[in-house]
Amino acid sequence: MGWLAAGTDYEVSLERGKVIARNRRGKLLKSLPKALRDTDVVVGLRQLSEWLKRHEVSCRQEVEQWMVRSLPVPTTVLCEVWADEAWRTSLRDLVVVPIDGAGRWDTDHAGLLRDADPEKGLGVVDLDGESGRITAVQVVLPHPVRLPDLADLREFAADLGVRQETLQLFREVWALPESHDERRRELPRYAGGRYKELRHVQARATSAGYRVQGGAASVRVWEDGVPMVASVWIGEGDPLYETETGPLYFTDPEGEAVALAAVGPVAWSEGMRMAANLYAGRVVDEDGERA
Repeated sequence: MGWLAAGTDYEVSLERGKVIARNRRGKLLKSLPKALRDTDVVVGLRQLSEWLKRHEVSCRQEVEQWMVRSLPVPTTVLCEVWADEAWRTSLRDLVVVPIDGAGRWDTDHAGLLRDADPEKGLGVVDLDGESGRITAVQVVLPHPVRLPDLADLREFAADLGVRQETLQLFREVWALPESHDERRRELPRYAGGRYKELRHVQARATSAGYRVQGGAASVRVWEDGVPMVASVWIGEGDPLYETETGPLYFTDPEGEAVALAAVGPVAWSEGMRMAANLYAGRVVDEDGERA
């Protein structure tokens, strides 16, 4: 942004979220002069910086929801928000897949999102490394577990030096086991993670964006538009009590148990991802081994 007058001797601006100042000769100052710290213009810039940070977080969360839910997104929406740097940063280099008139995913024309123009459509780098355009009315930002040939896509992105602000291609995924018995055996895979205090696992869960209620950490996932809740028991009572994580389980939004046969690949992957995250924070014994 440009420079704003702060009295007769200084000008101020924002740089990477920090208020900076220069004198009337244009020399950049190492720190903000004390006389400027409580002026209206500096206070306003600080408030703007705080709003921009909240806006960036909000954009990332919204795009992540589109991706986790694999929601159809109108191309016009992407074109409208692209001018906003926070939206553009959250969306850039995500794999987008056009949706045809029958609602089918056209994965043959998927690509990494690089541009969005109301007249030209979405600019992408396709999976052959060629630049192209997507003009479909809607696209989807797929959850990685729903992308065919994910390993090849990851290798392709790594070769291009792609860095996704919204974790998609390199998001941790767990493949849904084919049989009921295999799924049942996997549910307690990350159980038994010991924490010296309940508040520690609660803090880890909330900081990762998971809901903590009734002794469990949970994440709501939509599978083909149907909501499902994946949960892990983490304990309840005195936050200073020792606790340990339980097995993963699935319910509907009303809390009724869901049969494993009804659990889809996205719900399974996101549930296992949460369970692994909580298990990874367990205490370490003096010998360096995790309990």
